[in-house]
Amino acid sequence: MKALVFPGQGSQFVGMGKELYDSRKDIKDLMESANEILGFDILSLMFNGTDGDLKKTEVTQPSIFIHSVAALKAVNGLGAEMVAGHSLGEFSALVANGVLSFDDGLKLVSERAKAMQEACDANPSSMAAILGLEDAKVEEICAQISGIVVPANYNCPGQLVISGETAAVEEACVKLKEAGAKRALLLPVNGAFHSPLMEPAQVRLAAAIENTKFRKATIPVYQNITTTAVTNPEEIKQNLIAQLTGPVKWTQSVQNMIKDGAFNFVEVGPGKTLQGLIKKIDPSVEVASAI
Repeated sequence: MKALVFPGQGSQFVGMGKELYDSRKDIKDLMESANEILGFDILSLMFNGTDGDLKKTEVTQPSIFIHSVAALKAVNGLGAEMVAGHSLGEFSALVANGVLSFDDGLKLVSERAKAMQEACDANPSSMAAILGLEDAKVEEICAQISGIVVPANYNCPGQLVISGETAAVEEACVKLKEAGAKRALLLPVNGAFHSPLMEPAQVRLAAAIENTKFRKATIPVYQNITTTAVTNPEEIKQNLIAQLTGPVKWTQSVQNMIKDGAFNFVEVGPGKTLQGLIKKIDPSVEVASAI
């Protein structure tokens, strides 16, 4: 079976989407509509901006979503039987399986990005990548820290990102290295995504989601929170809301997709990050880029 997977924050690059924009009029029209929806010229930032421009959360998230949906349109969906997205990528996956329209998806992504940025500004915090340690050990050590620090991204075996208050994250990094982690590397982000510190953003996103039309999925989405196949729009809504303060269980999601018959994973959107992670999760499966 074929699965489409959609990348999240960090896959952006200057010039992203320009080839897609130039390739077909219907794709150009779709991408140009994003400027009207957002109220600013995001395409100029995607095509000609700086790395600094694209690292701003309110630009990064819509840019990746626009690129991913444009790439999806370019390949006409590829006849997949299931979809999944990494964090932000879950919104692109929900366009792929008919739950969200492009317009509604982009509005939600923009609202999500603004809400997350506000939460970051209100409570300085950080994230760190932990390499070479078992998930259970990372969980155990995070639970022993007095401040807020939690596992945030289960990317693949031996690669887990933690998130929380800066002092707690730094303390956890020291203890995780002592426990045998090969690396404990603070990430260049100014917020604690997928942690309890995102609760203010969660409230704002929940209100936007409740006012958006969600349709029944044409094919299952394996959501970051549940890691299992979901088609019911009400469940999908609640899982999207929960995702902001809960972990991205990418390893478990991919394992469940494989268990349910996925063998061919196609990454739709900028970069090849997910292909690398999926190969580390299960080297036997096939991975490819959509474009």
